[in-house]
Amino acid sequence: MKTLPEGDQKGTQTARFDDNNGGLENEEFLPGADGEKHIRFKDFEGKTSFGMSVFNLGNAIMGSGILGLAYAMANTGILLFLFLLTAIAALSSYSIHLLLKSSGIVGIRAYEELGYRAFGIPGKMAAGIAITLQNIGAMSSYLYIVKSELPLVIQAFLKAEPDSDLWYLNGNYLVIMVSASIILPLALMKQLGYLGYTSGFSLSCMVFFLSVIYKKFQIPCPFDEFTSNTTTTHLSMNDDDSHSYTLPILAFAFVCHPEVLPIYTELRDPNQKKMQRVSNISILVMYSMYFLAALFGYLTFYGNVEPELLHTYSRIDPYDTLILCVRVAVLTAVTLTVPIVLFPVRRAIQHMVFPTKSFNWLRHIAIAVLLLTIINLLVIFAPNILGIFGIIGATSAPCLIFIFPAVFYIRIVPKEDEPMNSVPKILAACFAALGVSLMVMSLSFIIIDWTSGGSHAAGGH
Repeated sequence: MKTLPEGDQKGTQTARFDDNNGGLENEEFLPGADGEKHIRFKDFEGKTSFGMSVFNLGNAIMGSGILGLAYAMANTGILLFLFLLTAIAALSSYSIHLLLKSSGIVGIRAYEELGYRAFGIPGKMAAGIAITLQNIGAMSSYLYIVKSELPLVIQAFLKAEPDSDLWYLNGNYLVIMVSASIILPLALMKQLGYLGYTSGFSLSCMVFFLSVIYKKFQIPCPFDEFTSNTTTTHLSMNDDDSHSYTLPILAFAFVCHPEVLPIYTELRDPNQKKMQRVSNISILVMYSMYFLAALFGYLTFYGNVEPELLHTYSRIDPYDTLILCVRVAVLTAVTLTVPIVLFPVRRAIQHMVFPTKSFNWLRHIAIAVLLLTIINLLVIFAPNILGIFGIIGATSAPCLIFIFPAVFYIRIVPKEDEPMNSVPKILAACFAALGVSLMVMSLSFIIIDWTSGGSHAAGGH
């Protein structure tokens, strides 16, 4: 297919990612027909290495969903789970291919601006709203883990009584402290590439999660409860509604698409082939981790596995040293993932509210503080937060993964290069139809679950 180099199309619209101060998040959308010299993506010098880009994207893929995959495997069986996980990983890679190809044709590396290029203001707003909802849901699920797990970790270290009223065992206080002292400073960085080091450390923590493999050979089956009066809440796998969330958990385990284009922008010596390799390696690494964590979590507990895997281990020994270390690793990983996910949300808000403004530190900081405040309030006050995010995930995630990349590709790639009856565009149309089907199925499952009295929702990415 004949394509123009990135940023060389005369008379087209492009996104501006640079300013006099070298700012990144000031994508000013300027018309190309006014004779002005435009600053294009090839003029922004990416400084992030290939390895750091893999860390950043892998960290964006990784989410709280890894804790629910053993539960999904218990519902589907090992073979069906492996088939679905493989299919979704491959579809996610194809989706990223569509995004990269579309962005290369028009010289745009921002998800919202691809929507503008394809459908004008409605496309830009739809993409921006979907990114905002999806990533606010993801960040909230991460902080919900901090709220529920960090008090247990502190309690185990201090050997404190479970019913203690000590302020430092209150999850609401702890989640605010973590947000203010760790997440906010990282979120205030100017460029996403700088978070490559924290991403690498975060991924290392999640690799430690695979110590569940070792626990498989230590825990007898059937296992003995730590105490007959255990206060740990667990759910029976005989619940007919347990299948409702299996598809969303699997389908949304690889959501990273809003972060792909920002990471592409900051990649050193970027090109489409190189970024596709970054994506494929990140997906392969997370695919392997997901499968191993799900397999050995399931083989340890079989039908007794809970939607949140670590809670199941607490039923055996809440003070187990290795599982305590795993909890700390998971807490560290999800905490360091929040700033990565916050960047595209802030980018989406700037596209929708301040589309013509250049980078401004005050606005950069204010949006981050506002987002973290809203997310903390959701985590503290929402009575059934996972159910809320089930709806968000069932609507925005299929749009970001399947529907938008496909329809943007169909609209952006010129018909003279690829007619509508060409194989690539037919495949893209089928891909969009698959996304619509997944959205309808996921929403139907969740609504049926709610109306039939089910109240649990396993958190996806």
